[in-house]
Amino acid sequence: MPRFRHLFMLALAVVLLAAPAAHSVSSDLVIGQLFAGGGNANAPYTNDFVELFNRGSTRVDLASWSVQYASSAATTWQVTPLSGSVPPGGRYLVQLASAAAVGSPLPTPDATGTTNLAVSGGKVALVRTTTALACGGSPGSCSADPGVADLIGYGAATDYEGSGPAPAIGNTTAALRAGDGCTDTDANASDLSAQAPIPRNSATAVTPCSGAPPPDDGVSGNAGVDIDIQPVLSIALERPSISFGHGVAGATPPSVSERVTVASNHATGYALTVHRSAFIPADLPLGLIAAAPAGGQLGGQLTGGGMVAIPIAADLLVGTTSAPTGPSGDSWATSVGFISPLPLVAAGRYTASVTFTAIGR
Repeated sequence: MPRFRHLFMLALAVVLLAAPAAHSVSSDLVIGQLFAGGGNANAPYTNDFVELFNRGSTRVDLASWSVQYASSAATTWQVTPLSGSVPPGGRYLVQLASAAAVGSPLPTPDATGTTNLAVSGGKVALVRTTTALACGGSPGSCSADPGVADLIGYGAATDYEGSGPAPAIGNTTAALRAGDGCTDTDANASDLSAQAPIPRNSATAVTPCSGAPPPDDGVSGNAGVDIDIQPVLSIALERPSISFGHGVAGATPPSVSERVTVASNHATGYALTVHRSAFIPADLPLGLIAAAPAGGQLGGQLTGGGMVAIPIAADLLVGTTSAPTGPSGDSWATSVGFISPLPLVAAGRYTASVTFTAIGR
């Protein structure tokens, strides 16, 4: 919004001051959008709102600023104080009143007020102070106030920038500034149009206007980040219990698969061992056969491919690895069975336990 930089002659100054379409003092911060249908029938959003946009190249501090509203012909204004700041290309959402619980909630607002905007028309001003305005009865009356950074008169408004107000809006439309907020020719009628509302707050990604230089008032801060990764070593068995069903002396029951999955982040791998308890009431010749996963090496006793007795007093080395496992772990294909036919023992139920152990290397 242009300033008068030179007074060439008193007569020219008088002509300019008498023009009915006077402009408010220039500001990088403008009203990018306003919506007055909040909570009305068929409204897409529950609350009225005003969205500010920084079309300039420097951050604007909103301390002591306000958004103000007056109805179409009124000169009494309602004030909503602002706070914080807006970076170049940044947006700032001011949530206002709601007519009813109709529509969706707005994004998290940056400021809130209780003003109820009229759909039929009104005046919204961005003001550098929180003092209520007393203008608005005629075109140009508010733009002449140096505290007014931007003004939008819409619909039936009696004050506006340029030769006429912004177009009328409704329950489902908002007044949006052209150029995604970048256009400001001080003419409400051409700078704004009625479109579907798209409320955006300060969390929205900045979109600096074309040609605007990067901000020169940015600051940075560094934060150290650390995490202690703990060693991981886990083991999972295919079956929580192994049952051979019914057997008779002199027979060798079929072996039962007991796949063992090990996950480890140890840099040098792990070792997998197995041992068992004695059968009760009398011991039986339990054994194991195994195949190693990719990257694994079978223990020496199992390399021949046959069933090997599982010891009671010591561990049998199933195999080793020399590197961490993949995300799904290593799968050792083991089967538990008997190394010889069942001996002649008393009838009954015989029980024992088999224990697999993974040890980081």
